[in-house]
Amino acid sequence: MEILKKSILAIVAIGFFALNAKAQTAEETQKAFKASYVNEYKANYSGAIADIQKVYKADCYECNLRLGWLQYLSKQYTSSMDYYQKAIDLRKYSVEARFGFIKPANESKKYDKAYTKYEEILTIDPYNSTANYWVGVEYYNAKKFDIAVKYFELVVNMYPFDYDANHMLGWTYLSLGRIAEAKVVFNQALNNRPGDASSNEGLGKCK
Repeated sequence: MEILKKSILAIVAIGFFALNAKAQTAEETQKAFKASYVNEYKANYSGAIADIQKVYKADCYECNLRLGWLQYLSKQYTSSMDYYQKAIDLRKYSVEARFGFIKPANESKKYDKAYTKYEEILTIDPYNSTANYWVGVEYYNAKKFDIAVKYFELVVNMYPFDYDANHMLGWTYLSLGRIAEAKVVFNQALNNRPGDASSNEGLGKCK
């Protein structure tokens, strides 16, 4: 019986120390993030990165996400994408990490990788307005107007007064020969942004 009591006490002690260690780790991480935010505010990006690296673990989603952002601010775009991809690998449904990845991908002109991430976002969140808009732009630039129109229409249905979506939908309708519909959305774009040169140009072609 005495041996059993000692065993139970030992197990309890181990559990207590494990919980205490986790609490200390969480506290250290929060301090590191706080210091990192302060350095970022001062535009000391190398210092902000060093703060996170002190507590960095490869399986820490938040650390990878944070380093992805800080490397982006430091214009280290390849490294930024690597950290964002690690975050995505850790949380496969993360939309925020994918949007993070897109920023350095665009800056480094790796547009194919950026659009791949937009497509991935739409498999997770089919009604994401930003992803739908930019996938629509991709198809529009590829002159696949019959596909692009579906993406722009979805955004306009969700945000009927949005300038960008109405503007691009107008040009897409125009390219498809849907003149009456193009007039409607070009005028809506001009309601949002009166005097807009591109929308006025498109409207002028609706004859």
